[in-house]
Amino acid sequence: MATGGSNECEMSDIVDDTTFEKVKRKRKMEKQKEMESDDGELTNQLKRPSFPPVDASTTLSGRPEFRSIPVPPNRFSPLKENWMKIFTPIVDHLKLQIRLNLKRRNVEIKTSQFTSDPGAIQKGADFVKAFMLGFDVEDALALVRLDDLFVDTFEIQDVRPLKGDHLSRAIGRIAGTGGKTKFTIENVTKTRIVLADSKIHILGSFQNIRVARNAICNLILGSPPSKVYGQMRALANRTAEKF
Repeated sequence: MATGGSNECEMSDIVDDTTFEKVKRKRKMEKQKEMESDDGELTNQLKRPSFPPVDASTTLSGRPEFRSIPVPPNRFSPLKENWMKIFTPIVDHLKLQIRLNLKRRNVEIKTSQFTSDPGAIQKGADFVKAFMLGFDVEDALALVRLDDLFVDTFEIQDVRPLKGDHLSRAIGRIAGTGGKTKFTIENVTKTRIVLADSKIHILGSFQNIRVARNAICNLILGSPPSKVYGQMRALANRTAEKF
């Protein structure tokens, strides 16, 4: 019995003295290495690439770009009257070529060897299109000078299906007496609005177009102008506090 007890003590001493270390398996080591390599590749892929500035000569590649903008019948005489106001910024500022095709009744714009801006032809086409939609030359010229301006177009039928006198009353609510409501929306939202029968064109920045469109939609749906004025005034005060 004594010998058994002494053996147990000796075994406990051996166990206490020896420290066991966990042996790492090869498979786990290989998986960890694979995961680390995958993480390194992902970080390399997620890095923002740096590209050199693009030259206009490489994008144009020697071929002239061409745009053709149709002229509606109601804008033909205003186009003739304001031709020099349209011609001058497109040729002098954007370095493009422009002509009026009387047979096809189109305004044609083309790049030249002096065109340095790759997006110049698109700016010129947007400028002419805005004039064809009914905007003044001075208002449409902002599309050439500024980058963050857009033209949004929608119809009254998209908001609410109206016909006959109901449609004409909706147009009257948007315009107001002597154009008062339209001018108020333009001044508060810093946009320009054109009412062309049942179509509505809005020129401005993205956020301002959204505010003006919401106000016009409320008028179409039957809200009184005083309520729309109050909503726009509150929104204008909020935006003024932000800035």
